[in-house]
Amino acid sequence: MKHRIVVLGAGYAGSYVAGTLARRLSPAGTEITVVNAEPDFVQRLRLHQLAAGRKIEAPQLAHVFAGTGVRLRVARVTAVDPERRVVALADADGGCELGYDTLVYALGSHRADHGIPGVAEHAFDVAGRPSALRLRERLDSLSRQGAGGHVLVVGDGLTGIETATEITESRPGLSVALVARGELGAQLSAGARSHLRHACDRLGITVWEHTEVEAVEAARVLCADGSALASDATVWTAGFAVSRIAAVGGLEVTENGRIVVDRTMRSLSHPNVYAVGDGAYAIGDNGRSLPMSCASAGCTGMQAAAAIVGRLTGRKVPNTKLEYLGNHISLGRRDGILQMVDSEGRAKPKYVGGRKAAQIKAAILKMSLWTTSHPTFGLPKRKHRLAAAPHASADQAPRAAA
Repeated sequence: MKHRIVVLGAGYAGSYVAGTLARRLSPAGTEITVVNAEPDFVQRLRLHQLAAGRKIEAPQLAHVFAGTGVRLRVARVTAVDPERRVVALADADGGCELGYDTLVYALGSHRADHGIPGVAEHAFDVAGRPSALRLRERLDSLSRQGAGGHVLVVGDGLTGIETATEITESRPGLSVALVARGELGAQLSAGARSHLRHACDRLGITVWEHTEVEAVEAARVLCADGSALASDATVWTAGFAVSRIAAVGGLEVTENGRIVVDRTMRSLSHPNVYAVGDGAYAIGDNGRSLPMSCASAGCTGMQAAAAIVGRLTGRKVPNTKLEYLGNHISLGRRDGILQMVDSEGRAKPKYVGGRKAAQIKAAILKMSLWTTSHPTFGLPKRKHRLAAAPHASADQAPRAAA
């Protein structure tokens, strides 16, 4: 009987893990299934560009995994039962269960409203493709009105900065403001903060610093100091949250629902479950938890794939690097900031800004799309050196193809 590997989520981390396992494990001994709610791959790193009006590639996952041996199920994950080793799915035909021997949890994250009233009813976001398209429709409507609509971006993290600058550059007829709880770009070095301020000034973005939003209404946001900021489209970028599916299923999670894993991305409570990307609470090589980011999706995906291959082939499980090196921030299409960080996660004094940084970010986006669109790295087929016998479990399995 084949060892059943189920990967939940086909984002950057999930697609990479599925492709790597397909390339490195024998098809005679393993069966790999990817479950994703949408039929297309979503370039989450570029959703702010999609919302602003740019055309973004969305490769069909059926084409992405064609010829790799990976099975695709387009369905929504509704529950995980790690005791019975099944996941519950909902699709156009109704509901069903899918069994597994090894589960890779890569469901990612969504907008976090932090309990602020009105966010769910009135705010837009760029945390998912449907929500980014809704924002795009709203911006289209404002642009057609031609009255200089007001767009308010709440949150000055990387997503907020990229969203505000992209909308401003792509839609010059709209007035854009950015709300920061503290100093704008507080996580950056002094030089990078100055570069960011100049970029906002150049683009005409109004910045509200040291401003905390207490409620979102249809045409304004209410602030803690009693002021109100007018808004025809409020874009909420003040953090991300994960699904409660893992917590409800009984996996050991943090207070915010991220699965607690060991150095190999294996669940501490259920060793047949691995977590990667935003849904994993992983400790990096610097002793700090890895942030929710594409970079973290990459290194946790690499580690999980290496661990699963090692355990299923009876080889030593290697430790891949778990490090966060820095932030790549686009400031429209022709400007950007590349800010490296030290081992403590603090911004290093030097940074790269301007067109060069924008080119580096564009190259990263292009590389990320290629690797996801070619999950087995362009190899037409998996290696077919067969395993000596069927896999029994993640811990007791024969050697398969390298």
